[in-house]
Amino acid sequence: MTQKIRKAAVLGSGVMGGAIAALLASAGVKTTLLDIIPFDLKGDEKKDPKARNKIVEQGFNNLLTARPAALMTPGDAKFISIGNLEDDFDRLADCDWIIEVVLENLEVKQKLFKRIQAVRKKDAIVSSNTSGIPLEKITQGLSPEFKSHFLGTHFFNPVRYMHLLELIPGQETKQEVLDFIADFGSKRLGKGIVWAKDTPNFIGNRIGIFNSLNNIHTMMEQGLSIPEVDALMGPALGRAKTAQFRTGDLVGLDILYQVAENTHALLPDDSEKARFKAPDFLGAMVEKKYLGNKTRGGFYKKVTDKNGQRTILVINPDTLEYEPFEKPDFPCLDQAAKAGTLTEKIQAMVFGKDRGSAYVWKCLSRTWIYAANRIPEISDTILEIDKAVRWGFNAAMGPFEMWDAAGVETAVERMISDKLEVPDAVMKMLNNGCKTFYKTENSIQYYYDFSSQKYLAKLVQEEELDLKVLKSGTGLVKSCASASLIDLGDGVFCCEFHTKMNALSPEIKVFIDECLDYVNENGQGLIYGNQAAKAFSAGADLKAMAKRAKAGNFDEISRGVASFQAVIQKAKYAPFPVVAAPFGMTLGGGCEICLGADRIVAHTELYMGLVEVGVGLLPAGAGCLNLWKKVSKRLGPPINGADLMAAFMPVFSAIAMAKVSTSAAEARINGFLGETDRIVFNRDCLIAEAKKEVLRMVEDGYSPPLKTDITVLGDAAQGPVAAYLMNMTKGGFISDYDAFLANRIARVISGGEVGNATPVDEEVILTLERKTFIENLTQEKTMERITHLLATGKPLRN
Repeated sequence: MTQKIRKAAVLGSGVMGGAIAALLASAGVKTTLLDIIPFDLKGDEKKDPKARNKIVEQGFNNLLTARPAALMTPGDAKFISIGNLEDDFDRLADCDWIIEVVLENLEVKQKLFKRIQAVRKKDAIVSSNTSGIPLEKITQGLSPEFKSHFLGTHFFNPVRYMHLLELIPGQETKQEVLDFIADFGSKRLGKGIVWAKDTPNFIGNRIGIFNSLNNIHTMMEQGLSIPEVDALMGPALGRAKTAQFRTGDLVGLDILYQVAENTHALLPDDSEKARFKAPDFLGAMVEKKYLGNKTRGGFYKKVTDKNGQRTILVINPDTLEYEPFEKPDFPCLDQAAKAGTLTEKIQAMVFGKDRGSAYVWKCLSRTWIYAANRIPEISDTILEIDKAVRWGFNAAMGPFEMWDAAGVETAVERMISDKLEVPDAVMKMLNNGCKTFYKTENSIQYYYDFSSQKYLAKLVQEEELDLKVLKSGTGLVKSCASASLIDLGDGVFCCEFHTKMNALSPEIKVFIDECLDYVNENGQGLIYGNQAAKAFSAGADLKAMAKRAKAGNFDEISRGVASFQAVIQKAKYAPFPVVAAPFGMTLGGGCEICLGADRIVAHTELYMGLVEVGVGLLPAGAGCLNLWKKVSKRLGPPINGADLMAAFMPVFSAIAMAKVSTSAAEARINGFLGETDRIVFNRDCLIAEAKKEVLRMVEDGYSPPLKTDITVLGDAAQGPVAAYLMNMTKGGFISDYDAFLANRIARVISGGEVGNATPVDEEVILTLERKTFIENLTQEKTMERITHLLATGKPLRN
C-alpha cells in the first residue's frame, strides 16, 4: 500500500507545536492540534468544552497572529481543527502522522506514547520533536510494530522559515518509513533533510549551542561588549544581522538558558562540557525576567524618552543595568566591507590585526575544532554538520565550509602556534595532501571523508540543480559582470543574475536580450533563476537611475525604459517557453521580469510586488500591462464593464498600494501568479522544477501566445478612482502626492482617454507606462522619495 499523509496530528500547541501545525496546514494537510486541559478548572468549567480547550485555543490564536507569519495565508487555518488530549484523543485513530511536541519530560512522553499506541491505526507514523531525550528511552516498553513506525523529527523555529528538518531513526524504524518521511519532508514541507544520530541535541543544536555559548564565554574572557560581539559575528561572517545577542532576544533568554543547562547535564563526558555551562549573568537575567523581545527587554531594550525619541539600550553583564552604546568600529569590519566575496570577508575577519579579529579567531577556531571532534559521534560526515548549521541558523556557511574559506593549512598553523589541539582527522587530511574539506572537479562536488580518508562525491538528488557547480564545469555558456547564461542540459538554459541584491543593471537587460537570441538558435527553453540568499531581484538599480535623473539625462532614461520593455516583450512572444523561478524578494523590475514570462515556478517564500510608487514612480517594464493582462485574462469572453471594474480594482490596488506578498500563495491571491503557475516548497528543487516546466511545455507542443488587443476600462475607471482617492486624502489616509501618483497609475492601467471596454494595442499601455514614468521622475517630490530611500533604506511619504 502506498503511504500518504492525508491527516496529521500535532500534540502540543506551544510555539513549536503551533508552528508545525501551521506548516502542515499551509501544505494542504488536514491537521488536528491537541493540548492538555487546564489544571485549574473549577465547577461547571470542568464540563465546559470551551474552558477545557482554553490552552489549545490560545495556542491556535497565537499561531494566527504570529510574527513572522506562521501560516502562508490566513485561509490555511481552515485545515486546522483543535481539541484536547482527553476528549478528542480518539481523533488520532484517523491520522497518518502523529507528531509529539509536549514538555521535555521523559515520564510525560512515555505515558503519552503508550496512549497513542492504543489508538493509532496500523502503519500510522509517529514521531517526537524532542531534542534532548534519547528515542530509545521514549519508546521503552512499546510494541515492535510501534517502534518500526517511530522516529525523531526535529524542526527548527520559526518552522515555516527555517529550512532544516533533522530526522533521527530509531533502532527499529523501518527503512521505508524513514524514506517516506524524508521524501514528504523535502517535497511537501520544503525542508532540507539532515540525518542525525540519537545523541543529545542532535547536530544543529549541538554545534549551534556550543558556538553561541562559546561566543559569550569568549566575550567575557576578552572584555568585549555585547554590541561589539553582534557587530563581529553577523553579516561579515555570512550570518544573520541579528548575530549573537539579538538572536537571543528573538528566541528568548529563558529558552537559551534552559537549553544550555539541559545540554550541560546531558553531556557529562563532553570535552567542552564547561563551555556548555551558561554564564552567571545569563541566569541572573532570567531570574529578573529580562527574557528578550517577549518581555520588551533582554540583552537589548528599547526605551522612549520624554521627547518621544526612541533609543536602544544594552545590558551591562557586570551590573545588569541598561546603558547607551555607540556603534562598534573595528578595522577588520572595514576590511570585510571592502571585500568582494564572503571568502574574502571571512579572511579579513579571521586574520586581521585588531582585537575584534582576535575575538573572531578565538571563537571560530574553537568551534571548528569542536565540530571536527564530533565526527563520528553526532554525524558520520562533515556534510551533515555543515548543512545543519546552514539550514538551522540561516548561515551562509557551516563550520567546515568556513574553515575552507579561511584556508585550512593557514588556520591549522595558527592553531598549532596558539597551542590548540588540532583534531587528528584534520592533521591526517593535510598529511594526505588534501588541503580543503570540499572541492569541485568536472561539475562534481566532493567532500573529504574522515573515515575513508579520501574525497567522496556528494550525492545529488535528481530534483536538485546547483548553478555554481554547473558553472565550474562546462555549463557556463557566456557571462558578464552582472549575469551568466548556464546550460542546464536538454536544451534548457538559465539566465542567472549576480549583482548586489540582483538589482537590474542596464547590462542585465542587454544580456537577457542576448540570451533570448542564443536560446532561439541553440535551445528549446529559457529560465530566469538564481540561487542567491535573499533576492531573486530587488528591482532596478535605483542609485544609477537617480544619478542620471539629477544630471537631467531623461532622454537616456526613457531609452533605457523602452529597451527594458522591448526585452520583456521579446521574451513574452519568443518562439520557445520562458519560465521565471522567483523566490524571496522579487520586487519592481524583478517582478516585471516574472510577469513577462510564459509561466512562473515560484518558491513558497515569495515576497513579490510592484513597489515603484514608494519612490514616486510606477512599473514601466510592462508591469502595468502584464499584471492587467494576467488578471483580466481570467474573465474570459464576453467582457463587460462591470467585469472589467471587478478585475481593475485589485490590479490598481496592488500597484498603487505597493502590495508585497508574504508568500507565493498570497502572490496568487494578489494576481501575480495565475492558475498555470506553480508553487514549490523546497527551494533546493526550484531550478530543477522550472526546467521540468520548460520541458513539459515543449512536450505539449509549445507555441508562443498570439499578440492581440487587450480590453481596458478607459475613462470609466478613472472617475471612480479619483473620487475614492479624494475621500482617502480628506480622511488623512494618504497624502496629496500619493493621490497624484495613484491617479496616474489608474490612467495607465485603464488605457488612457478611451471609452469603456475598449480594445487597445499593447503599445498603448507601454507608451503610457514609459511617458508617465519619465514625467514622475521629473517631479521634485519623487526625487525626494528616491533620495530618502537611498540614504536611509526607508520609504518617504511626502
